Amino acid sequence: MFKTREFLLVGEGNFSFSAALIENAGDGVVVTATCFQSEEDTNRQEGAALNIQRLRERGSIVLFEVDCTRLKEYEDIKHHLYECVIFNFPHCGRKSGVKKNRILLAKFFQSAIAVLKDNGEVHVTLCNGQGGTPCDRPIREWHNSWQVVAMAAEAGLILSEIHPFDCQMYQGYRCTGYRSQDKGFHVEGGLTHMFTRSLPYTVPEKLKMEKTIGKETVCFEISAELSEYLNRNFLGPQSHHPVKTVQELLLRELKSVWPVCTINKEFPELVTCLPETLQEYDPNLSHSEVYWIKPTHTYLFDQNDREQVNGEPMDDQLSFTGSYALRPSLLFHVQEITQNEDFSPGTLHAASGLVFQRVPISSSRSSAFHQLLLVGMFPSESHPLKCFRDSLESLLTTYGVSFEEMQTGQQFWMNSKTLSKFGRVTSLPSLASDLEGSQLIVVAINLDHLATLIFGISDWRLLWSADPRFLRQFELNPLGAFCPFSLYPPSYIHDISFWMDPDSYEELDFHAVIREATLGAVKDVVLVDRFRHPHMGHASLCYRLTYQSPDRALSYSQVLGLQSQLRKVLPMRLQVTLR
Repeated sequence: MFKTREFLLVGEGNFSFSAALIENAGDGVVVTATCFQSEEDTNRQEGAALNIQRLRERGSIVLFEVDCTRLKEYEDIKHHLYECVIFNFPHCGRKSGVKKNRILLAKFFQSAIAVLKDNGEVHVTLCNGQGGTPCDRPIREWHNSWQVVAMAAEAGLILSEIHPFDCQMYQGYRCTGYRSQDKGFHVEGGLTHMFTRSLPYTVPEKLKMEKTIGKETVCFEISAELSEYLNRNFLGPQSHHPVKTVQELLLRELKSVWPVCTINKEFPELVTCLPETLQEYDPNLSHSEVYWIKPTHTYLFDQNDREQVNGEPMDDQLSFTGSYALRPSLLFHVQEITQNEDFSPGTLHAASGLVFQRVPISSSRSSAFHQLLLVGMFPSESHPLKCFRDSLESLLTTYGVSFEEMQTGQQFWMNSKTLSKFGRVTSLPSLASDLEGSQLIVVAINLDHLATLIFGISDWRLLWSADPRFLRQFELNPLGAFCPFSLYPPSYIHDISFWMDPDSYEELDFHAVIREATLGAVKDVVLVDRFRHPHMGHASLCYRLTYQSPDRALSYSQVLGLQSQLRKVLPMRLQVTLR
């Protein structure tokens, strides 16, 4: 038995599109065709009576006086969930402006979503130039378009596909309704916009964690801004995630030159260190870039007895600096790897995992990413550093990766146009007396950024998308270029200004509050104005925030709510005074 598919058409004029659709659709398709006019007015239109007869003969439902912005109110519609809801060349009628037609679209989308299946589609065909997307030719100014993607976002819909409207596919179709008359729109160059549901935004919560370091067990909380990055298992054995694919590509290339041993041990994401010792692990890290952790409790294990050492409650740890931190780099584990009894000279030892760094909000750099660490001891006369560079260049130059050698000649950086120093290769002299004449090669690469370059992913946030459409692409074609499932997402700009004390203000704290308060919907933050009071010592800052989501519907009204939440939270978290 075949599955019945139900289509709902709204805003029909003479029903010629519905009649053509039912002829082409084949078996298994049930059409409900509706129009706004009465049956008497509709039958006055040329060919309408014949089209209605054809529809009814094929078992279709024909309804009159249906308002497409109130679909749930109609008995013949409200008990159904449709595979597809279609609205061709919508218009308010008469000589209405773009604002009225935007309102019509917004109300229609909100009405359609109530009768749409979870995996259903909403199709809206507009005249060329009306939609406000780059597919329109010529492109109208945004404020002079119908802003169809933004209107759909009000109903939680994203634009998943757009293609030219082909009249030839629908024999007998004649567009009517121009300015409420039996006249047609200019359908040449018309575009059909296909919308699907997006996942809703969810409010992240703090995570309670417990990690063991040596004989000590540390209990702590992960801030809400980082909670979505934990326990995702992108690098697991069953994963098809592009980050894992990039790691496999790199290791496969390196295996053609050196033996590679993958370290299966999971290193803890919590490390012990002090701000003054950071440079020993990674000379490019500053203490402000580290997520310092203040434990809620710590425990020692002594002869199977659990003894509580510190049971003080945790204060706000936004700027706390102490001896525990979320791992900012896998370079913290280099010494442990080289001192392991399984460490073998001449072999490249590979480890990978999640690292955390406090960074400004941008579309190219995330506060949590997967890092690949490679450690190996090789004879100096084999010029291992040059071999590494040649091997990586042959693989990555085509993706826009450049290599910058430092003056010492013992280190080089991997750069891209959007992010500098995302990878580092260093050569260190051996400290072991029995390995004199050898060099220790240490490589650290941001796998997430490399994945965005190789697969053409424009925004790193997509790597963390929970929408199944993201991973489905890579399950079907692991090495294929990424095709966005949310096209031309709208962006919204809001400014925020406040007075602050320059001696206590930390800009990275401000970015952390934005991430949490706006649910990660802010794509970019730019300081646009700064003023220092000549007598009071306080300074005023004005930042411009760009809201845009690469995978979720983000509406104007949602953004207003997020911006309002940010203004509410910011003074409480950072001791600033809003302007």
